[in-house]
Amino acid sequence: MDVSLAGWLVVAVALAAANLPFANERLFGCIPLPSSGKASLQAGQARTKTFFVRLLELLVLYFIVGALAWLLESTIGNVFAQGWEFYAITGCLFLVLAFPGFVLRYLRKRR
Repeated sequence: MDVSLAGWLVVAVALAAANLPFANERLFGCIPLPSSGKASLQAGQARTKTFFVRLLELLVLYFIVGALAWLLESTIGNVFAQGWEFYAITGCLFLVLAFPGFVLRYLRKRR
């Protein structure tokens, strides 16, 4: 795989993964949350994820994207050692990539 293609692939996967927690009410897009009781189940109300659950899901997806990037880097050539600065910058970048999903979920005016 070409180095440029691998870099753009990681960016595209990071963009999709960063917005996934805010796009739906399932864990990682596929695991439904259990309902909190019979009353909410009978009323037909879906269980919504709390902000804390979305934040934990975002953290797990950050590490999954990081593992994918490490795997792609190892198939291309040598894997370079990274310091704390690298993880601080990529974590902030992942949060910036999650901003559109956050805006659509929490800041959009609902009618």
